[in-house]
Amino acid sequence: MGKKNTVKTFISDIPQNLFSGFVVSLIALPLGLGLALASGAPPISGIIAAIIGGTVVAIIGGSNVTITGPGNGLVVVILAAITTLGQGDMQQGFLYTLAAIVISGVIMIILGFLRMGSLGDFFPASAIQGMLAAIGIGIFAKQIHVMFGNLNAKGSIVELLFQVPEGIINLIKTENSSMFYAGLVGIGSLLIMIFYGKIRNRYFQLIPAPMWIVVLSVGLYYYFDLVSASEYPIDKSLLIALPDDILSNFTFPDFSIVYQGNFINAVIAITLIASIESLLSIKAVDKLDPLKRRSNVNKDIRALGLATVISGFLGGLNVVTVIARSSVNVNNKGSNRSANFFHAAFLVAFILLFATELRKIPLSALAAILVFTGYKLASPENIKKVFSIGSEQLIIFLITLLTTITTSLITGIIVGILVTFIIHIIINKDVFLFIKNVLKPNVLMFKEDGKYYVSVKNFSSFLNYTKLKGKLDQIPENEEAIIDFSLCDFVDHSVMENMSNYAESFTRKGGHFEVIGLDDSKSGSEHPFALRKILPKQIVPKEGVLTRRQKSIQSISEEMHWKYYAFSAQEMEELPTFGYFKTRKIDKVSNVLSNEDCTIFDVQFSEGEMIAKQVIKATMLHIHTLKPVPNFTLDREGIFEYILEFAGYNDIDIYNHPDFSKRFYLSGKNDEKIREFFTDELILFFESNKQYHIEATENGLLIIGNERLSSVKEIKALAYFGMGLQKTI
Repeated sequence: MGKKNTVKTFISDIPQNLFSGFVVSLIALPLGLGLALASGAPPISGIIAAIIGGTVVAIIGGSNVTITGPGNGLVVVILAAITTLGQGDMQQGFLYTLAAIVISGVIMIILGFLRMGSLGDFFPASAIQGMLAAIGIGIFAKQIHVMFGNLNAKGSIVELLFQVPEGIINLIKTENSSMFYAGLVGIGSLLIMIFYGKIRNRYFQLIPAPMWIVVLSVGLYYYFDLVSASEYPIDKSLLIALPDDILSNFTFPDFSIVYQGNFINAVIAITLIASIESLLSIKAVDKLDPLKRRSNVNKDIRALGLATVISGFLGGLNVVTVIARSSVNVNNKGSNRSANFFHAAFLVAFILLFATELRKIPLSALAAILVFTGYKLASPENIKKVFSIGSEQLIIFLITLLTTITTSLITGIIVGILVTFIIHIIINKDVFLFIKNVLKPNVLMFKEDGKYYVSVKNFSSFLNYTKLKGKLDQIPENEEAIIDFSLCDFVDHSVMENMSNYAESFTRKGGHFEVIGLDDSKSGSEHPFALRKILPKQIVPKEGVLTRRQKSIQSISEEMHWKYYAFSAQEMEELPTFGYFKTRKIDKVSNVLSNEDCTIFDVQFSEGEMIAKQVIKATMLHIHTLKPVPNFTLDREGIFEYILEFAGYNDIDIYNHPDFSKRFYLSGKNDEKIREFFTDELILFFESNKQYHIEATENGLLIIGNERLSSVKEIKALAYFGMGLQKTI
């Protein structure tokens, strides 16, 4: 029945996926041509990648609404590979690069079978952003000269950037009318890309900005051909070159230099960037999916690898998951992989039916699309976002960016990882924290009271995040999960960002995801993704940036009209008088939530000494009783309590309440006073509420749930339990 419904839904969704695939193809056509040209490859190679990717990944992929094809991130890598491997011969360099593309596809298939999709989480977030910004600058630096009608600009990325003012002057002063008109078309196309989003006309918006550029460019050619007396002013060398017979002009790879160092470097670079771009895009598109589905990343990597192998053998570029075209698919109500297939089918139709028209598009028009794309990757807004997370993230971002621009993508990302690691050591002032604990199991997960509880020890950063992710991915997203970092000395930006992503995903599917244990930490900024360094026990900040948990507790205090002190340095003199703390040393108390008689607080304490010393953080409740109460301890009945009773400790039975006596272990020195204190009303209260560990002395009652920090929901429940208990007493 389930399969029938799935098939029925698939068939009923075909019209909307057909339309979405058509809209996406309008963007994929000019982008495929442009990305191939920017990579130094024949224009058709970008379309081949989109067609093969759309077909193969739609059939055997593991994602739902992603669109596949050539990606922005590979432009710089493919161009470098063609230039380096060909040693000046771009055609031969392209054949060698096709071989590198095929081998990179094979490696991706192997990575998929080895379930290595999680490797994308190893790279620090700011280093990845720096690398993407460098790719954007590389695309911008090369394509802006093509946009000005100049195909002969040479040099490194930095040199090309310095040549931009000269390129503008040359365009204005040039006597080459073909270059001048090509430059005007390029500038006009860039203006379309910039102002397209500001035009609020739904009919105009039916056609994406890149397709408007194609339509207007072709229309301009036909104007000169059919209407104007003047000849078309742009030379044929500045137009797209497509083979006359597309179906019989496939280019095949050359594997003759597979053992050379340059070739191996090219394979590594292509595989690395293709994997990172795809993994990041898959993760981002899953957030956009209105049906809240999660992609099978390893299955998708295998499909992308196979598509890349086929594409490379037919003369196409790498196949990756692309975020921009995928988001367009979602916005146009694409609901399953058929949209990806339809986008490929429409591209086949365009190439077969409109190849003549495509040859009339100026290269400068496609370059303008890529200039805009490059700017978006490296926009000042992105730099501002990184800086808002923390100044140390900006350092990582800029060093990765500059290293990538001046050397290579592989060197850039390696330097970004090393710089991130060094900065983490400087912040923590302790290299041994990472060296000693990086290989240790640092994540414990168990289910408690219907909730999944995950405790993380030592540190959590990009170095060991896969351990935490492996546990979190086992938790159904419609359940409740509590992630406790109280035993962590350091949590980095990449982990904090991923925790936010999990929280959003759980919320979308009706679950609850809460991070606790960071209230005693120092953050790099007020940004929720800022890294967290746990403060030593002797330091209690008088004020600081509130965590999400602290803000939630503050909301509870306002709702219940209690007082809240997030950074309290107060000493609770009553605590040492309770038996629980006879052998435990209290370090500090924080997050104090109180009314006149009830006080909820987080307490950090230690037990044991030397190598057996253990630091524990827990949430507790203290009640000031209005009348004297006998000394007693009340706990849920369990195996430990049976052992105590067997050893001679007294379990006080309450007459006429045998069920209560079976469920609870009650002990104390004065049986008679304790029985007198436990009235029918009080016993009914305990039987009707959650069971806590309770100790009573002349200084009041101490209520302890689990020996850990409580979530916001648990704190609220503890507050109501305390008020109800106090009222009953």
